[in-house]
Amino acid sequence: MPLKLIRGDITKLECDAIVNAANRSLLGGGGVDGAIHKAAGRGLLNECRKLGGCETGDAKLTKGYKLPCRYVIHAVGPVWEGGNKGEEKLLRSCYRRSLELAEAKGCGSLAFPLISSGIFGYPKDQALRVATDEIVRFLAGSEMLVYIVVFDKDSFDIGERLFGEIEAFIDDSYTIDAYNAVPEYRRAPMMLDVCMEADEDQEVKIDRRAKFLKKAESSSLCGAQAAEANALPNKYDLARKNTLEDELKNIDESFSEMLLRKIDENGMTDVECYKRANVDRKLFSKIRSDRLYRPSKTTAIAFVIALKLPLDEAKDMLMKAGYALSRSNKFDIIIEYFIVNANYDIFEINEALFKFDQNLLGV
Repeated sequence: MPLKLIRGDITKLECDAIVNAANRSLLGGGGVDGAIHKAAGRGLLNECRKLGGCETGDAKLTKGYKLPCRYVIHAVGPVWEGGNKGEEKLLRSCYRRSLELAEAKGCGSLAFPLISSGIFGYPKDQALRVATDEIVRFLAGSEMLVYIVVFDKDSFDIGERLFGEIEAFIDDSYTIDAYNAVPEYRRAPMMLDVCMEADEDQEVKIDRRAKFLKKAESSSLCGAQAAEANALPNKYDLARKNTLEDELKNIDESFSEMLLRKIDENGMTDVECYKRANVDRKLFSKIRSDRLYRPSKTTAIAFVIALKLPLDEAKDMLMKAGYALSRSNKFDIIIEYFIVNANYDIFEINEALFKFDQNLLGV
């Protein structure tokens, strides 16, 4: 089963077990810890008193009491002291121990908060990376459904560098898209408006204009290519010579067929592919068994990412599912950013999509 990043209140999530970001006493505290104890009621505190506390990096299990889950796993994360005192090792241990306890109890679903990222001060982007690393490693051999639950999109940081690069890519893409939509005779004055800000010195203006022109140039066919394309026979004119029945006999390779072909070409197994795509086994079985199956756009893109397809092949595969990447859609631009930069880490992509309030990949 996949890993899901969701926004919400972990105390209200219906699953087999939730993880409490506890302190060593296990007797409650602030933040997530206090909220879980409050929602569970007195019974949870009474059971915790019998456990004798818990060491940092370890976890212990109790009943869920008034919570909508069967179990609460109390994991004690490290306090951040600069990163040189074994904090990462201890945090990784928290996730591993929690997953092991859930598996031992036969849990089919488990929800984590972002352990140690609150009052314990662990940097949120690093805490999230540790969480996804350990959970993904575990899910390679398990069908458990695992959630990472954050209160809101500002509860973690994907990193200033990545966030800034994606924002710039989105801005540039919207600008180029708007520029290409304008008739040629109107582009020159528009370009001056876009590239020449009144409060910029001449050197900055020239640099911005050069960058803009380079992007505009690369986003459309050059004159020779356009002439060559226009000289080709119109496929719709050719199609009119055939009947609809003839055309349907020559239907192209479907999304499902291309997916299975690419899996074989990449030397992957089905399991490797659907796990990399963050898709569950049941959905993959539907796609495999029905050559005309039409997945959602997020699922189709998830498989593009799993297969590490370059942009032209990615667009071809999406087209077979009936989709396209648009320069007028923030979700599509973010996906294109990661593909162009050959970053196929689906969980990092989902972190970025989450931060920008977009739908996530997989299911």
